[in-house]
Amino acid sequence: MTLVLSYLWQAACLIDRLIVWLMSLAIRLYQITLSPFIGRSCRFHPTCSNYMLGAIHKYGSVRGCVRGIWRICRCNPLCKGGYDPP
Repeated sequence: MTLVLSYLWQAACLIDRLIVWLMSLAIRLYQITLSPFIGRSCRFHPTCSNYMLGAIHKYGSVRGCVRGIWRICRCNPLCKGGYDPP
């Protein structure tokens, strides 16, 4: 039974790494293609897209994505911003 769980855990980790890689690719494509046209409007350092990259690499695809989305929601004119590492 534990051997089966071990294989399932390894498969889940592999799938998560694949999702993290795909999300990283999408974020990098955004940074290269769209971000220069939108301009620097992020109130935080690092920028929201860099924060999302760091968060998904540090916490995995699910928790990192949730933290990144929460950060994007906080990045608005009512927030004073500042330094906020992942």
